[in-house]
Amino acid sequence: MGIKKKLIALHDYNEHKIIDQIKNILKNKNCVLISDAGSPLISDPGYNLVQYCINNNIRVTSVPGPSSTISSLQLSGLPISEFTFLGFVPKSKKKIEDIIKNISQEKRVSVLFVSSHKLIIFLECLEKIMPERSVSICKEITKINEFVFRGLSKKVKNEILKEKENLKGEFVAVIDRHTIKSQDFDRIDLYRNEIKKMITKFSLTDIVEIVHKFTNINKNKIYKWLLKLKD
Repeated sequence: MGIKKKLIALHDYNEHKIIDQIKNILKNKNCVLISDAGSPLISDPGYNLVQYCINNNIRVTSVPGPSSTISSLQLSGLPISEFTFLGFVPKSKKKIEDIIKNISQEKRVSVLFVSSHKLIIFLECLEKIMPERSVSICKEITKINEFVFRGLSKKVKNEILKEKENLKGEFVAVIDRHTIKSQDFDRIDLYRNEIKKMITKFSLTDIVEIVHKFTNINKNKIYKWLLKLKD
């Protein structure tokens, strides 16, 4: 980073130990908490250090810098007057599905960090649970290879898979909020497994009638959803 002063590595696992080592320095000298990527405390270590300073009347200030979260929101093309930040996507597929199910009812735009090796799994889960919800995948924000993929999860996934280079780097996912418009598709999605079984036994026309009878959702919407489910 080109810094000539003494550097001490601060991690989640050693934060309390480092605080104990530098507590006298904190009281008598200026110290700076920096991240080699991202921003301190935003899915990064530093919370305990800041709390220690506050509790011991040590002045803390912040120097604004580039934010991948804010930049991704601005570039997403989604309504961002309200948003919720959820940190990194979980490691297991089951937990990814759980967090997406929670997002499906979120009335604010949702922002998550996604590692490159979890990106396709994340988009597949999004496609499975919220196939009609718009998403923006922002790659390498503020860097030379910055690019934004926008659209429904299936379209975005297919675009990313066209080139291996698309899967390299750091990613921020911005997911559209739950609206009355998206509510119908979310309701249909509750019956996804049952409807898949019905497809092998009934015509699409018959299924449309059955689903309409139980949900009162517009038949054209049901039919379009069924076509995407078959693809």
